[in-house]
Amino acid sequence: MLPSLVLQFERLAAAEIQLLPVPEVTTHFVFEREGCVVLVERRGEGFGSIGSPGLLTAGGFAALVTRDGQDWFVGKGESRAAAGAEASAARRLYRDLRDILG
Repeated sequence: MLPSLVLQFERLAAAEIQLLPVPEVTTHFVFEREGCVVLVERRGEGFGSIGSPGLLTAGGFAALVTRDGQDWFVGKGESRAAAGAEASAARRLYRDLRDILG
């Protein structure tokens, strides 16, 4: 494993960000913290593009979006309002991943 990749994993652990084992998702890594997730593209021996924050639901991924000034989690065939704490946690996870993996 490349030293830079080891450093990134150490920083992820320090930020309490977990890599979830989701074998059915083969093109992305799924990172989680505080119930929120972000999908990150798998690229070679490292990480690619960082996706939008959201939640994993029974129907799959539900992205955090803003509609008319209110935060929502929107996925296939479902949407629900996001509590303020959920939206904040999702945005923090995204920012931390961008800082660590970017």
